[in-house]
Amino acid sequence: MPGLQDVTRGRLLYGGDYNPEQWPPDVWAQDVRLMREAGVNLVTVGVFAWAALQPSPDRYTFDWLDTVLGLLHEAGIGVALATPTASPPPWLGHRHPDTLPQGPDGIRRVYGSRNQYCPCAPAYRRAALAVTGAIAARYANHPALRVWHVGNEYGTTCHCDHCAERFRGWLRRRYDDLDGLNTAWGTAVWSQRYGAWAEVLPPRRVQYVINPAQDLDYQRFCDDMLLECFTAERDTVRAHNPAVPVTTNFMDCYRHTDGWRWAAQEDLVSLDTYPDPNDPAAAMRGAMAKDIVRSLAGGPWLLAEQSPGAASWRPVATPKRPGLNRLWSMQAVARGADGVLHFQWRASRQGAERSHGAMLPHAGPDSRVFREIRALGEELDGLSEVVGAPVPADVAIVLDWDAWRAVELDHQPHEGFRYVDRLTDYYAPLWSDNVTCDFVRATGDLRDHRLVVVPNLYQVSAAAAGNLIGYVEGGGTLVVGPFSGITDPDERVHTGGWPGPWQDLLGVRVEEHWPLADPIDVASAELGDFTATMWAEWTTARGADTVAAVRGGPLDGRPAVLRHRFGAGTAWYVATVPAPDAMRRLLRLVCAAAGVAPVLPDLPPGVEAVRRGDLVFLLHHDTCAVEIRRAS
Repeated sequence: MPGLQDVTRGRLLYGGDYNPEQWPPDVWAQDVRLMREAGVNLVTVGVFAWAALQPSPDRYTFDWLDTVLGLLHEAGIGVALATPTASPPPWLGHRHPDTLPQGPDGIRRVYGSRNQYCPCAPAYRRAALAVTGAIAARYANHPALRVWHVGNEYGTTCHCDHCAERFRGWLRRRYDDLDGLNTAWGTAVWSQRYGAWAEVLPPRRVQYVINPAQDLDYQRFCDDMLLECFTAERDTVRAHNPAVPVTTNFMDCYRHTDGWRWAAQEDLVSLDTYPDPNDPAAAMRGAMAKDIVRSLAGGPWLLAEQSPGAASWRPVATPKRPGLNRLWSMQAVARGADGVLHFQWRASRQGAERSHGAMLPHAGPDSRVFREIRALGEELDGLSEVVGAPVPADVAIVLDWDAWRAVELDHQPHEGFRYVDRLTDYYAPLWSDNVTCDFVRATGDLRDHRLVVVPNLYQVSAAAAGNLIGYVEGGGTLVVGPFSGITDPDERVHTGGWPGPWQDLLGVRVEEHWPLADPIDVASAELGDFTATMWAEWTTARGADTVAAVRGGPLDGRPAVLRHRFGAGTAWYVATVPAPDAMRRLLRLVCAAAGVAPVLPDLPPGVEAVRRGDLVFLLHHDTCAVEIRRAS
């Protein structure tokens, strides 16, 4: 199968989205000249060009794209050619209103923006495959083509009657019959039992609280429908030239598309990431997104979008300060990216993204941004030795989309308990200590990691439970965070105490969850006393050693952090959310015991160290000067 190596051809990729349909032809030659000046070697073309390519149902206009691809090829610039199906033209919605998405409130959205499609609408599917097929037939063997970019940032959901019909079919395949459905959804609660398939609907706006199992299944279904759209277009372009790799661009930390399942259907994995320059934790959040996508890819990946300046959709769209785009681009390369692309090449003069940053901003080539873009292109051209190189990591963090969706369903004990926040609780101190992390499936191969961290696995399958038990039995070190092991994949609560299947593994039994309105005090001889927030539990040690216990209040004396020898390994349970300094101390203790060391020790605060291949990248995220001396 083709892959990222067929796109890079030994060089780091550099460029961005190019939207020539927004500009007159006399601008195109100037664009190509400036791209060469900036060191651009790959541009993404056609993402939002459906109306320009097919202005009416029975007419295609490829002349302009022929010219653009020819100019790019003559300049030695490769193309990631998009299928433009994320933004249908007005004629499709006008002629086929059923292609427009309907919200859970029953209101059908209209055209005039983007992403206005129902993934289940037959007319949308036909039109999307028709334009995809026409593009593939014309350009699959074009010498400029390096990779297919299918769709864009998949995530549109719909609750219309087309979706209802497809949802019922999806449920039939999953549960066989209505008895299976009623059992899985627990419809004995609130008199919800279904007697005919026609009664089953998407989780539309209801009088009170929707059935959580119905909600969860619909999230899974919507993911499947979007993936069907992607694979149908993927197969269409592959049929014309199977040697050209196919990708689509993920959004970072996005709940609605299961990255593990999607990555398995791509030839290479791509990410759009937009950390906020005003966020003090932006560098950490960006690193986490990049580690996640590297893990989904199983190796090198492509940074498909970032802004060279401001992200126009933010309430306060502060641009990146001088040097920040270079810094975050190098962070991507350090964490496994074999390409650095941006949105977009030339700033749009009109439309919703008119104030979005661009490699060539409104100020033109005589600008700070373009000078930095040109310098970054030159610098990346000298880093070809990292292309294809791995990023080693001794620590793995479990990332599970079903658990993510389930823990954020309505009527959980604490509505502020958010899955990505729990990932960040553990990732942030490891990142600040320069301990590189992979992300893994709960059912994945864990043997190559000295330490596995499970910040939260609220919903756990029998296979996942057994896999983590086997990892510890075999000598691994495991850390499990709070509110884990609560339900099975049908959102059925485990009885007899929690964490349901892991009580023996963790040496603890939880009787009650104790969401917190205010911080609590926790005492620990090993970690030092600390405060905890958000969550606590009525715990009883059943073989585990108590490392920290609650001090005062109704949970006085209850274990908050426990350590348990199990088989040849060690399992830790953290029944609360420690303050950041305490979490850092805890993870340092765990890492030391597990034999996990930082890439480089004792670096100044704000300095990130990442090893990739034979190189160590040092990235300074503060604005003050620091001195780092190389050990002799």
